[in-house]
Order: sequence, then C-alpha cells, then structure tokens
Amino acid sequence: MSSEPAVVQSNVGASVADPDRVLIFDTTLRDGEQAPGFSMSKAQKLRMASALSDLGVDILEAGFPHASDDDFASVRSIATSVRGPRICGLARCQEGDIESVARAIEPASKGRIHIFLATSPLHREFKLQMSKQQVIDTAVAGVQHSLRYCADVEFSAEDAIRTEPEFLAEVFSAAIEAGATTVNVPDTVGYTTPLEIAERFAWLRANVRGADQVVFSSHCHDDLGMAVANSLAAISAGARQVECTINGIGERAGNAALEELVMALRVRGDLFPNLHTGIRSQRLHATARLLSQITGQPIARNKAVIGENAFAHESGIHQHGMLKHRGTYEIMRAEDVGVKKSELVLGKHSGRHALRERLSALGHDLDDASLDEVFTRFKTLADKKREVFDADLEAMAVGRDPDAAGPWHLSHLHATSHIGASASASVRLNHDDGREVSEAAIGDGPIDAVLRAVSRAVGHDFSVNEFQIRALSEGGDAQGQAAISVIHQGRELRGQSVSTDIVEAAANAILEIANRIEHFTVVEPPARSAIAR
Repeated sequence: MSSEPAVVQSNVGASVADPDRVLIFDTTLRDGEQAPGFSMSKAQKLRMASALSDLGVDILEAGFPHASDDDFASVRSIATSVRGPRICGLARCQEGDIESVARAIEPASKGRIHIFLATSPLHREFKLQMSKQQVIDTAVAGVQHSLRYCADVEFSAEDAIRTEPEFLAEVFSAAIEAGATTVNVPDTVGYTTPLEIAERFAWLRANVRGADQVVFSSHCHDDLGMAVANSLAAISAGARQVECTINGIGERAGNAALEELVMALRVRGDLFPNLHTGIRSQRLHATARLLSQITGQPIARNKAVIGENAFAHESGIHQHGMLKHRGTYEIMRAEDVGVKKSELVLGKHSGRHALRERLSALGHDLDDASLDEVFTRFKTLADKKREVFDADLEAMAVGRDPDAAGPWHLSHLHATSHIGASASASVRLNHDDGREVSEAAIGDGPIDAVLRAVSRAVGHDFSVNEFQIRALSEGGDAQGQAAISVIHQGRELRGQSVSTDIVEAAANAILEIANRIEHFTVVEPPARSAIAR
C-alpha cells in the first residue's frame, strides 16, 4: 500500500448536466451491510456490486475503507473489477479516513470520496464536543484534503434534519466554497415528515451560497416508516440524488428502498414530470432476490414492488376485477420489475437454450461456464420434480456463496426419527485434501441430529442461534431453503442451502458455515457508532 494515494479521475459535472435526471446513490454495501444481520464477505460484496452495476445505479457506495482491513479490501476489489457506476467510499472528516478511501477507490474509472460530519446541536455537544466554528473549519478541511485525491467530493451533514437551518446553510455554503460537488442532507434518525423535508430542501436551495453549482442529495432512514415518502418529497423540492438501498436494508429500520423509489417516480410520473433515473427496472426483482440469498434474510411477502404478494391476488373480488382489466388492481406491470409469467414449462426434457432464455427473462444473464453449472443442477432437480418453477431457477442462478463451496463436501446423509423418541443421523464428509470423515449423532429431531453430526465431523462447536426453513416454489416437491445462524467463538455466522430435502438443505447450510470458517479469518471492525449516518 503506497503512502500517498493517487489522484482518482472523475466525471464531475455529469450529474448536473441533466436537471431531470435523479441520480441513484446505492449504499447497500455500506449503510445496508453495516446493519446487524446483513454483513457480507468480500466475494459476496463483489457479487452484489456487479449486480448493482447491471441494475444501473449511478453511484455505488462500496464501504467504509478505514473501518477494517477487510472493508478496505472489499472496496478496492470493487473499484478494480466493477465498471459503470462511480465507486464511492465513506470517510469521516479525518485525514486517515480520507486517505484510506483514496487508496481503496484508486483503480476505479470514476471515483468519489464521501465525507461526513455531524452538525446538529445534540451531536455537536455530546459526540463531537465542537463549537459551530470548529464544525465549519473541520468540514472545509475535510473537503480540501479530499480534493487532493479526487475531484468528486460529497459532503454529508450528519443529522442534518435536526440541525438549525441557518447553521446548516452556513456549513453547506462553506463546503461548496471549498470544492464539494454534492451536498447531502441526511435524515439520520428517520425523524422528519414529507412536508417538513420538502420545506427544508426548498429553503436550503434558496439560502445556500453556490447551491446552483452542486447536486443536493437526500438520505432518509425509515424509523417512522416514511423514508421513501420523505425521499420523494425531497426530490419534489429539488434533490437530484437519492441515497437508498436494495430492499431498504440499513441501520435500525433501514433506508429508503431503491425499488420503491424508482417505481414511484415511474408510476406517478404525473407528480414528477420529466424526472427519470438510469435504473433498468426489469432487473429489480432479480437484484432483490440476490441480496436476500446472499444475506440469508427473507423478503417479506407483502414487501412493496418485489415481495411475493406484490402481484398476487387471492380475494375473489380482486380476481374478478383482474380478469376484466389488470389495471383494476395493479398499478405496475409485473414485467416492469422483472417478474415474468412462465410461458415455458421446464422439466427434465428441457434443453440449455430454453433454460438460458428463461433465466434471461428472469434477469440472470449467465456466462457459458455459469450456465453449465446451473444446467447440471437443473437436470438433477428436474429428475426429482415434475416441473421446475421460476423460483427454483432463481435459487439455482443465485446459488450459494462461491467462497463457501468446499473444502468440505457432503457425500452421504441418513437421518431417522420416531414419534416420542430421539432422532438419529449419520453423515460422511469428504475434504479437498483427501480426508473422509464419518460421524453420527442423536438429537431432538432429524435436523438437530444432522447438525450435531456435521459439527462433530468438521471439528467445530456450533451454537445454533436461528434456524429458518421456507418453500421456494410450489407443490409437495418444492425446493426448500434452510437458513442457519450460529455462534462460533463469539461470532455470528450464517449459512443457507436449497434442496427438495429440507434435512439435506440444513446439512449443507451448516457445512457452508464450516467452509467459511476455513476460508476466511474475519477481521473485527472498529465500533460502528462512529460511522452510522
């Protein structure tokens, strides 16, 4: 690692060239990933970043490089491999943080340094212990130091909504004069309302010096359930960048959901005339499902836009209306968010071409090597099932974490249970180094027994923290997903797997955790309280 970061090139000015373009700033891999239950490995972040690039996000906030060596490596890997969006890293207004971001995003074709500093009275007194003038001086110094390495600098006033408007305008004016190209107005604690935030943005744009030279950005949290509504209100008052996440993940109750924002702007074009984004909405469903698979966190059935019930109708009255005209109860087309009605029945006689076409329609454009792998798994599944559904295909296309595959592999599994008695299980595992290990165990049920047997075989002591199973498709032969969270040496680790046999899925889920332990040494990041925004 060099002592002096190189200057990162940027296309500053592109964001203000089209006043009708709403820039989508995705922070799934930073604000989203730092929330409990959503941590990702380096490989998982890279995979998600590639999907976000395909989705068409404008700015991809890849992480907080100074938080840990692992976070730095993840941001650097994304900056090296992902092309399309601007790659951004977060930093406090401190030289060390800023230089870490500069080094991490150095390989990016388009980069941004995103610095933040709290401005509200509560934060100034209890967290920063700074005067108003010290806050302004620190913000200016942070912008100026960032400009040594990157021409595109975003300044965020943490807890902006609870900051005195006059002081906030003074801070933003100083940051713009110092060279900031984007100023962000975060509702850090999800406190505001649509009317209030619209008035605040309108007032700031009228009173901040140099407001016409920069992009105003909105970053809303969902503590009161109004993140999307507040973001839309900010847009109506002149914000032209929105910071959001896939599935609305993030600190506490989360952030504004990207998919909801994008479709609200499109569906209610009458309220937002001429405004548009660069998001390829047909990839929303696949991207949301990928995030769910990677994190092991299911999407609520009633989740707006991409939930299983978003385009499902059970009520007789609704079904009758839909048969007459889809517009009676649907304001969006399922196809517009990537939910396709299957026209091809895929089974054991289907070929590669039909599989490729169906996956493409679902938003998964696989290369030949990946298609070969999925096709093999598809044929195996098709031999077990009468019909392979879209949900089955998505599970195969998303797959398991590649970094969790091996060195342990399950070669034999047998489990039995008896009413009123304990269950038993035996497993045989093969290791890439040639070892073969067999173990058996007794448990409260077949899954408990399998987990105990696998734990003994790999030599790791697991304490199961959470276990969930869910059907991924229809029918008695549906694939089931097992998601397991365990505590190992004081750390929470997650694994998941899919199979038509839920006991097998559970065994492979715990094996995924065992493989992850062997693959990675998790680096403990510093306290997150300093980086929550």
